[in-house]
Amino acid sequence: MSDNRMEKIVALCKRRGFIFPSSEIYGGLNGAWDYGPLGVALKRNLKDNWWKCMTQLRDDIVGMDGAILMSRSVWKASGHEATFTDPMVDCKTCKGRFRADQVTTSPCPQKPSKMVNACGGELTEPRQFNLMFKTYVGPVEDERNLTYLRPETAQAMFVQFKNILEVSRKKLPFGIAQIGKAFRNEINPRNFTFRSREFEQMEVEFFVPPADGKKWLDQWLADRLAWYESIGIPRSKITILDVPEKDRAFYSQGTYDLLYAFPFGTEELEGIAYRTDYDLKQHQEASGKPLEYFDEETREKFIPHVVEPSAGVDRTTLALLCEAYDEEEVTDEKGAKETRVVLRFHPRMAPIKAGIFPLLKNKPELVEKARSVTNQLRPHFSVFYDESGAIGRRYRRQDEVGTPFGITIDFETLEGAKDGPLAGQKETVTLRHRDSMKQERMAIADLLPRLQSALA
Repeated sequence: MSDNRMEKIVALCKRRGFIFPSSEIYGGLNGAWDYGPLGVALKRNLKDNWWKCMTQLRDDIVGMDGAILMSRSVWKASGHEATFTDPMVDCKTCKGRFRADQVTTSPCPQKPSKMVNACGGELTEPRQFNLMFKTYVGPVEDERNLTYLRPETAQAMFVQFKNILEVSRKKLPFGIAQIGKAFRNEINPRNFTFRSREFEQMEVEFFVPPADGKKWLDQWLADRLAWYESIGIPRSKITILDVPEKDRAFYSQGTYDLLYAFPFGTEELEGIAYRTDYDLKQHQEASGKPLEYFDEETREKFIPHVVEPSAGVDRTTLALLCEAYDEEEVTDEKGAKETRVVLRFHPRMAPIKAGIFPLLKNKPELVEKARSVTNQLRPHFSVFYDESGAIGRRYRRQDEVGTPFGITIDFETLEGAKDGPLAGQKETVTLRHRDSMKQERMAIADLLPRLQSALA
């Protein structure tokens, strides 16, 4: 495959309705993206799977959905208002602004094929830039009404720790899970959806006794690696970075970064951080409200420590697209060579699970039966009915969006299978497998359990 893999993925995302530039008809908005019909389905499958694994298949994690707007006091107590910054520099020639630590990897606005400073401009001294978006609550825009769009989802879980502990009746160790939007005024949004100003996070704050923090840090590392494999990102594509102490947040006693090999470089998918008791202690001191835990067995009262697995929804969605994208040379029905573009999603992640096709659209009996099969399957998973164009072309369209199964209703469906184990039997279809392109004959009555088993 050519070295412009990322460009091909971006083009496919727009062509097939995965991701569009936000506000495109007005020239776009840098660092913002809209997910189209297939993109939102892919994201939903990802989030639903994560949520199921965290809150349904475990009895030690409960969920919440915190508000995007929170009191300014939250961000003062957490340290975000004072320290949530990146170093920024300006080029005096091209007037571009860049993160100081990304100068060597950021393109020059005047000469995009080259890196910053290619224009020969002098860079200013670095200065700190706060990444939080300011807003105001109420009709008066003054200091008293100032707050921020949340730059992370974690703080709501810390602030609500006591309430959730009481209503859930959990004992340590236990966690709070949340999926939600966050906003960061990035200096240089880049690499498609990887670094955006608006994004979603999937986070767990897992509360443990102080002595167990390191143990749970390693346990969460193993759990998260297994989850990525379960959705189609192989362990071989993930690098574990044991973040050195000098590069960790000052309150962290251990952090693992999970890095994925994107076409544009190896970058972080998820961080797993042992945050100690920093956040709860900060909020307890700032609010004056007790956030301690009472252990009924030991009769001890303490502020729990926290291990936080935090994954980016948009980054993981992009990783799924990059991992799934493939090109191969195949021979069409006329014997000509062509390039087949296929997204090899794990069936769990695929936006559409099955494409359903009448062999000919001008045969009412085939169309009626195909519609009937569509209606049978639609309540159970996402399907797509398509009667337009040659059957081979319809297969290719579904390959390109990652649909794992194709179901064709043909004359053998009505008249009886010509050969094989089902010879003479009516009410059968051709089931085509996306990855191998192999086809098999099977009874309509067996379709649903067969596909449900493959999608489990």
